[in-house]
Amino acid sequence: MSGQYDDRLRTLSRQAEQTRESLDPDPPDEERAMEFLREGFGPTVALYCEARTGGSWVRFSESEFKRLERTMNDWLDCYAACYGVELAGTYSVRAAAELLVDTHNARDVAVLLTGVPDQ
Repeated sequence: MSGQYDDRLRTLSRQAEQTRESLDPDPPDEERAMEFLREGFGPTVALYCEARTGGSWVRFSESEFKRLERTMNDWLDCYAACYGVELAGTYSVRAAAELLVDTHNARDVAVLLTGVPDQ
């Protein structure tokens, strides 16, 4: 993976881990949930989209791809916690990217993937 993507992923991953470790939500906290989508989830999915659709197709190693998905799922865990929901599954960054291309909205993607908040 190119240095540009690696550096961004490391930063997003570190931020997601720190956020998860320090998260003590008081649900419902929609404002904080949206902050997690804007600051972490959205940029993580966008990084994948950019790497796959930019001028040159970036190939992720297995460990890089796992870190990318783990980071995205960490952000989704933080988002869901703001609604008092603990997520049990892991979500595909590819599926999230496809939804983002269709919806152009990180919140819509998070709701479609997780069902949180319950509509």
